[in-house]
Amino acid sequence: MKLVTRYNSRMPKRFFIIILIVSIFYLSVDAVSAQSSGPVYIVQSGDTLSAIAGRFNVSVDALVAANPGLDPNLISQGQQVIIPGLEGVTGVLDTEVVNFGDSFHSLARRTQIQADMLRKLNRLISPSEFYVGASMIIPKQDNATDLTNRITPAADETLLELAVKNNSDPWTLSDLNNLNGTWDSIPGDVLYSSGKSTSSTVATGLPSAFTNVQITTLPLVQGGTGEIIVTPANGVTLDGTLVDKPLNFFPLGDGRMVALQGIHALLDPGVYPLRLNATLPDGTKQSFEQMMLVASGNYAREALAVPSEFIDPTVTGPEDKQVLSMVSPVTAQKFWDGIFGLPVAQPFCIKDWFGIRRSFNGSDYNYFHAGVDYGICSADHPFDIYAAAPGKVIFAGPLTVRGNATFIDHGEGIYTGYFHQEEIYVQVGQQVQAGELIGKIGGTGRVTGPHLHWEVWVNGVQVNPA
Repeated sequence: MKLVTRYNSRMPKRFFIIILIVSIFYLSVDAVSAQSSGPVYIVQSGDTLSAIAGRFNVSVDALVAANPGLDPNLISQGQQVIIPGLEGVTGVLDTEVVNFGDSFHSLARRTQIQADMLRKLNRLISPSEFYVGASMIIPKQDNATDLTNRITPAADETLLELAVKNNSDPWTLSDLNNLNGTWDSIPGDVLYSSGKSTSSTVATGLPSAFTNVQITTLPLVQGGTGEIIVTPANGVTLDGTLVDKPLNFFPLGDGRMVALQGIHALLDPGVYPLRLNATLPDGTKQSFEQMMLVASGNYAREALAVPSEFIDPTVTGPEDKQVLSMVSPVTAQKFWDGIFGLPVAQPFCIKDWFGIRRSFNGSDYNYFHAGVDYGICSADHPFDIYAAAPGKVIFAGPLTVRGNATFIDHGEGIYTGYFHQEEIYVQVGQQVQAGELIGKIGGTGRVTGPHLHWEVWVNGVQVNPA
């Protein structure tokens, strides 16, 4: 804003002062507006200002300049940060995690973002960078909503026929889905139309045998558990693999099927395949595979000194093989319902956490802590050990490294282990309930002091019990 004022000596000084104040005010507003232009990014959990700057290819200094009053050392989840330098982008820069069955084109069509803009915002240069668990930046406009009516052309179905079925026209569908023309549709492709869906099923980029697929916690993390929920078409049976582990599906009672799969704590962060297979009632099969992100668990390190026989592969190898054989069978019956309880009494203290990378006697950090250690933290601290959930005892006895140990099968591939006990109060074959007393904390096996080492296994893999 350019404001020119000619001073007249006959003007009252008070009038000149008012004009000067107004000028300064408007100039200040203009300066703030210039600094505060650009789309807004909502800070996510774990974000730092340098990470945000790197994501949008701007400098930290540019972010600070565009956000007066921003403390670069103190940002919090949910805070709004203006991103400079993104010409043509407005609104709020939301973050959306890619789920199974999503594709780059289906995301662009659903959110009505131009493909070039979506690539630019997320700095995508290859289709291989679009995988399940990846966070995509999506600009959201005020009063704008994503398209929710997903439709898929069947074999030999024209865009006109698809439009008629969805109370639309081929030109609108072509425009909404950024097609080259009304002829440019492919059978099985994910398209969107305005309005409400006329179908009782959810159309996705998946084969027809999969009505819907949802992975509840993304991205997957080292030592975490993947929960894969599939709504299959009528009469379809399911199987599959995640990384290199076969999936086992069980009914949820509402038409959906669920598979739980542990992610090994030492699996290198990166992208790995999730493959789902469906067998139809007539015996034909359909499959779908997509790459998924496995993120780092950001585990710490510690060095320990133990008697050499406890890390001798001739000792640890056979015991590990024995334990794996016990926790690998998948019992179809599910014994538990709800969240597992604590295996110790309140109050409790934790001596060591899951996933910590360990060095024994100066070795490389190629070991990891496969459970949570509950210690004895006072003279009157209780020594009782409890079953975390209902199940069946499959092992109760001494092991060299794990000491006096108990393993409980909770069904559907879930096991818990209780190690280093002084006394075991249960027997093989015994059914136990959640909170039932099963043993006493001790210091047997490979330990540096009395504690309970508690493990949870999910389909043959140790996961974070917490």
